[in-house]
Amino acid sequence: MPDTEIAFIGLGIMGLPMAVNLVRAGYTVTGHNLTPERVDALVAEGGRRGGGVTGAVTGADVVITMVPDSPDVEELLLGPGGVYENAKPGTLVIDMSTIRPDVSRAVAEAGAERGLRVLDAPVSGGEAGAVEAKLSIMVGGVQADFEAARPIFDVLGTTPVLVGPNGAGQTVKAANQLIVAGNIQLLAEALVFLEAHGVDTESGLEVLGGGLAGSTVLQRKGRAMRERDFTPGFRIALHDKDMRIVTDSARAAGVAIPLGAQVAQSVAALKNQGHGGLDHSALLMIVQQLSGRS
Repeated sequence: MPDTEIAFIGLGIMGLPMAVNLVRAGYTVTGHNLTPERVDALVAEGGRRGGGVTGAVTGADVVITMVPDSPDVEELLLGPGGVYENAKPGTLVIDMSTIRPDVSRAVAEAGAERGLRVLDAPVSGGEAGAVEAKLSIMVGGVQADFEAARPIFDVLGTTPVLVGPNGAGQTVKAANQLIVAGNIQLLAEALVFLEAHGVDTESGLEVLGGGLAGSTVLQRKGRAMRERDFTPGFRIALHDKDMRIVTDSARAAGVAIPLGAQVAQSVAALKNQGHGGLDHSALLMIVQQLSGRS
């Protein structure tokens, strides 16, 4: 499989380390990104410069896309000069962005009409998971295409799972983002609660992490939240987009998510205050404001 040529489009906070891990695994990876310095970083690690979507995709066996939102995916895959215009028949197209499930299904159908094999494969694990190749990968599509992509997924993460047909990966990712947002919100509330009572939060989180309250969120975010370090590993603006996907999809299915809807409002409020570029652990700031402890 390392002889496979991969085009990787979208070298953001998570896309770049994912592409680098593929290079280190022996794949030929040609990158493209709107900001050229991210491509420079990939080239420094042994990747290739695509020189645009056409240059990256032409001749590639696999195309991986990792861009912010549904319109970005539609434009990148379906638009003039996009992936579908330049990919050869039989190319495996893996969209690892987090987008609306209905959009994922639509672009998969459009790809099939052009003789392309399309998977939706959003990931969870944040920047650390991308760097450490410990991502959870939620895949929607056909079993044979999943098996073809499995060696690539095994480089990028520890839990690649085919969860259903096209769009199912995005549905599971929406559920993931719902759980993550809720966990961060409750961790923020717990920290402000401990601080208000004068408890040492380092030791407090240590013992909480060893019991039923322990979680990956606590492990990965706890120290930074204690130190008010909101350097983005996953930006509030993106989690706001994800929570809109969750709430819209829940409404369409007639599912009540009272806690999720409340957290979605907190995420949106933080973004509207101008903090969209901060890490999603900055939900702590909303708890502080509501507690009068800003």
